[in-house]
Amino acid sequence: MAPRIGTHYVYWTPHGPVTIAADERGVTRVVFGDVALPGERRPSALTSRAANQLLAYLAGKRRTFDVPLAPDGTPFQLAVWRELERIPFGETLTTADVAALLGKPDSYRAVGSAVHKNPLAVLVPDHRIVGAGGTPIGAHAKLRGALLSLERERANGA
Repeated sequence: MAPRIGTHYVYWTPHGPVTIAADERGVTRVVFGDVALPGERRPSALTSRAANQLLAYLAGKRRTFDVPLAPDGTPFQLAVWRELERIPFGETLTTADVAALLGKPDSYRAVGSAVHKNPLAVLVPDHRIVGAGGTPIGAHAKLRGALLSLERERANGA
């Protein structure tokens, strides 16, 4: 599925640049790095709102996000991403846990693939998926670990 065309802009965070894209339906991409995407490179009200919420989260001042999300994905990917949004702040699950929640316990590898393809870093908290040993999985494990540490500190009242 080809991505929808909208606007995107690069914002700066304590973890480096993050590119946020949106169209008329909602935020379509959040990716760490300065990424070239189709469409016009300019901030919009929605990308700026998402960036402000992300910065507040990274500063430990926000636990949830209320910007509209509009990721592109297969029905299975969308179902996995909805489950990721339900994982409470500061808590973690494994891909097997998510597969079980979806009623498809043998699909943990497909869940892992969907987690890896999540286009909405942090807003859809794929960093809350960990390996069986409780350590972050996938690309950007250091960043994922930092996000989990931030959440656990805040969840425990620090």
